[in-house]
Amino acid sequence: MFIAMNRFKVIPDAAPDFEELWANRQSHLHTVPGFVEFHMLKGPEREDHRLYASHTVWATKSAFEDWTRSEAFRASHRGAGGTKPLYLGHPEFEGFEVIQTLDADGNPG
Repeated sequence: MFIAMNRFKVIPDAAPDFEELWANRQSHLHTVPGFVEFHMLKGPEREDHRLYASHTVWATKSAFEDWTRSEAFRASHRGAGGTKPLYLGHPEFEGFEVIQTLDADGNPG
């Protein structure tokens, strides 16, 4: 498995607009081979921003990389530049290869 995350430092007054943007966004993830699940996470509030993170789980790293080169990716990110007033800086990408998974019973996944 591979987990792709983007961290967004959202201007505090822009947090409702940011959340609405994501809630109403047309996602094409469900059409992409290897996609497992997506979460938008709302994190701590700081003096100058609220932290959010998109968290996408993929079957493999190559499935994620294929997504980034797909038409579905381009369609999902059209107009993203228009949201810049919502953020402090650019979103920060982090990618993780899963090396251990445990279920709720403590069993390996």
